[in-house]
Amino acid sequence: MTVALQQRPDGWQAAFAAMASPCEVLLDVDTRDEAAALGEAVAGEALRLERMLSRYRDDNVIHAINHAAGRPVIVDDETAGLLDLADHCFHLSNGRFDVTAGVLRRLWRFDGSANVPTREAVRALLPLVGWDKVTWRRPELTLPSGMEIDLGGLGKEYAVDRAAQLLALRSSTAALVNFGGDLRALGTRRDGRPWRVGVEAPGAVDAERGAVDLELAQGALATSGDSRRFLLKDGIRYPHILDARTGWPVTRAPRSVTVLADTCLEAGALATLAMLQGAGARAFLAGGGATHWVLD
Repeated sequence: MTVALQQRPDGWQAAFAAMASPCEVLLDVDTRDEAAALGEAVAGEALRLERMLSRYRDDNVIHAINHAAGRPVIVDDETAGLLDLADHCFHLSNGRFDVTAGVLRRLWRFDGSANVPTREAVRALLPLVGWDKVTWRRPELTLPSGMEIDLGGLGKEYAVDRAAQLLALRSSTAALVNFGGDLRALGTRRDGRPWRVGVEAPGAVDAERGAVDLELAQGALATSGDSRRFLLKDGIRYPHILDARTGWPVTRAPRSVTVLADTCLEAGALATLAMLQGAGARAFLAGGGATHWVLD
């Protein structure tokens, strides 16, 4: 993995690509050597988790689970923690959030086209969806034959948190970890300033004017929305967030939800769960007391 270093007026940026996203870490350090060491460490952790969680590889725990043909699989503690969260989100969302819904991507490709699948095709896949059909007794998972799990909906946010934890162990420097717009801040910079981040407004032509500017000294932000991944047919916009119970995109949801939380994993889960509520997104977030921004 190539890590590009760039010196900025207030520190260094280490940039790389992982998990199908542009990634960066901003570091309030003086020397190139320190920036390079920390940037390489963050990139290495992102690559490790990409390999661990990718459903496209044949050498990881996800492949072992998805090809077990109904046999139980013992998973490691790290994967077990993510499966515990997946189980919690499934029940909290009344089945809307479901890590077995990845099979629906055989039909849904949110590339901006008008290629909306037929209802018959979606119905034909629904028997392969349903976390309630899975037996999860930590650390043993039994997945019915033909079903799959996909932890991609949690992986990037988890990677942000892991990168932040790694930085905190290696250095006391202030930093901002940003993986594809999901980010976590580690302290104010040496001059006392917080990190300035922007949340892009849906459909904005000018990203500068279309952003909501926020200041962040500690904690995490995650955004869920349909700005870049959608289908458009007959004047109807289909966002990429699928309701696992129906196999269809959520209707009447906001264009974007951003949540502030202590960890990126928590922020990302809340943002996604809110979007899955459709028109009830604001009420869901208000009920939980999370600091949030909703854009229509």
